[in-house]
Amino acid sequence: MQVSIACTEQNLRSRSSEDRLCGPRPGPGGGNGGPVGGGHLNPPGGEGSRPKARATPVPRPPAQSEALRESTGRNTGMKYRNLGKSGLRVSCLGLGTWVTFGSQISDETAEDVLTVAYEHGINLFDTAEVYAAGKAERTLGNILKSKGWRRSSYVIATKIFWGGQAETEKGLSRKHIIEEIVRAMTYVINQGLALYWGTSRWGAAEIMEAYSMARQFNLIPPVCEQAEHHLFQREKVEMQLPELYHKIGVGSVTWSPLACGLITSKCDGRVPDKCRATIKGYQWLKDKVQSEDGEKQQGKVMDLLPIAHQLGCTVAQLVIAWCLRGEGVSSVLLGVSSAEQLIEHLGALQVLSQLTPQTVMEIDGLLGNKPLSTK
Repeated sequence: MQVSIACTEQNLRSRSSEDRLCGPRPGPGGGNGGPVGGGHLNPPGGEGSRPKARATPVPRPPAQSEALRESTGRNTGMKYRNLGKSGLRVSCLGLGTWVTFGSQISDETAEDVLTVAYEHGINLFDTAEVYAAGKAERTLGNILKSKGWRRSSYVIATKIFWGGQAETEKGLSRKHIIEEIVRAMTYVINQGLALYWGTSRWGAAEIMEAYSMARQFNLIPPVCEQAEHHLFQREKVEMQLPELYHKIGVGSVTWSPLACGLITSKCDGRVPDKCRATIKGYQWLKDKVQSEDGEKQQGKVMDLLPIAHQLGCTVAQLVIAWCLRGEGVSSVLLGVSSAEQLIEHLGALQVLSQLTPQTVMEIDGLLGNKPLSTK
């Protein structure tokens, strides 16, 4: 089962091949469907202040003899949601491949991460033709082929816009994906090449226009929008997309819940050796960490420590759970560089049920950036 995501040319044209479809940097940003996870942030506290409930990392299931461990979520705590208002059920936490697959991590590590994800109930794997110049898609495909999992038990989402170097290998032309977007995606689905399609980094007006065109010409409308969403990027997912969800059934698949790793105690105003800001082509992320706004954001992250301590979780788990609570959010994509990091982030599922309205209000008060309706 495949979901094709169409990116827009707007805000992408000036990006270099190194960081197209990456997160925002100073100046216009590019499209992206795969988030980048941060490090662990362990809450302080001694025996006397230990909370009663603790969101511990989800353990990896013991090895089973010839039995196939399918991505059903049984005994893993994984929750499933409809992709928008379609009938497709996806895990509320998905696995992204941006930066990591075919680039930052080895193929062996990528296989371990994918295996842990599948065993813990993740059935949504996100990639794009441009990630690692096509290596991310190939790495993901090779691993899935070698695992032998039933094709009907997982969903692959890929994105189209940036492709090869030739003019005919990029964009949204008929030659590249078969014609103008809505008609092209309808053709792709009718040919059985994908079952659903969505958008990435489209504006609300563009999504509504696509929906209207689909209804006018009896074509297939998009079912989801991939959008960046974290503590410091809130307007679109919290104010614009919920209205589209209720009106036309377009859900949100969000990425970068940890803001490319900025929401972690590892940064704290500096750039650690293993931070993604040190990767070639990500100078913009390093500059952001060290900027005045970056330092202020790090201060806000540290303010969340008492709340994380009270809930018995890490700040990373708290923030991922906070992203999961969004109205109309179908799935939050995780980007990790190791199986251990993925297991730690999966602990957010246990935190989600503890996020009471009062706790959310407390977080909003500390952040001071809750978007307000203009109506």
